[in-house]
Amino acid sequence: MIFEVSSLGCCELQLVRSGRERDSRGSQRAPRSWPSHETPLAEAAHRGTNGSGAAHLFIFSLDYQHVQVAFEITLWIMLASLARIGFHLHSKLPSVVPESCLLIFVGLVMGGIIYGLNDKFPPVMDSDIFFLYLLPPIVLDAGYFMPSQPFFENIGTILLYAVVGTLWNVLGIGLSLYGICQVEYFSLRDISLLHNLWFGTLIAAVDPVAVLSVFAEMHMNEKLYILVFGESLLNDAVIVVLYKLFQSFSEMPSITTLDILAGMGKFFVIGIGGVFIGLLFGMVAAFTTRFTAATRVIEPVFVFLYSYLSYLSAEMFHFSGIVA
Repeated sequence: MIFEVSSLGCCELQLVRSGRERDSRGSQRAPRSWPSHETPLAEAAHRGTNGSGAAHLFIFSLDYQHVQVAFEITLWIMLASLARIGFHLHSKLPSVVPESCLLIFVGLVMGGIIYGLNDKFPPVMDSDIFFLYLLPPIVLDAGYFMPSQPFFENIGTILLYAVVGTLWNVLGIGLSLYGICQVEYFSLRDISLLHNLWFGTLIAAVDPVAVLSVFAEMHMNEKLYILVFGESLLNDAVIVVLYKLFQSFSEMPSITTLDILAGMGKFFVIGIGGVFIGLLFGMVAAFTTRFTAATRVIEPVFVFLYSYLSYLSAEMFHFSGIVA
């Protein structure tokens, strides 16, 4: 043990001695120039003293780019909320202008504000933003306030309208447009049948917001109301599935009969998979809320979290997030 310590001490003395010899030899040379990345603080201080950096402290400054995205989103939500409050406070306005038209007007105003700022990088709407952030709150609102008992009592008729009726609309619109494109007078023969069906999915689904509001004001039959409401809720899921299916077909170099059969099977698998994902997260949410008697404040958080997680999980497996 003593030998090991003495050996280490000798080694250290030798290193110190060699270091002193190198220092004495290197004292005649110019000092070493350290790279700029090794001394960031000194480099920043050097820039500040030379006047090339921020050499002054300003009491007031404006940095809109730093908060642009959050500010515009918050402003848009606030304007939409104020518009809805004013829409329902005015008694005669709902009978003249539909609520959806008012919200479209708010969107135009918000777009004009963003355009007037002369932003170099305007916001871009892509499919991921719509499907992952904008669509889930809309679906959750419709599903949460849905009258569940009449909905499940008429689930067969609702599915008939939502699935068969939507498929009929897509095929009818797509085939009709394809027939028009084959007329030589219009010079549209370069548009294929797939693109016509793809366009048919965009306009086949309708959103009967105005019809449902009229039904509510006139106190129409509850069964008629739930049929229209349930069909409008589920046909969105059918349309999204068809849209993504035709999009996958458009990216393929050639489509065979096997691909068409696989697409038909995928259509039903996507819907059934969304149902199972929704049931799974529903049971987990019901089990979790059994233990929240002492912390009621966290229950609304679970409503949003489990709903959003079911949607994201379904989208992760390429199932229907709307159904989930």
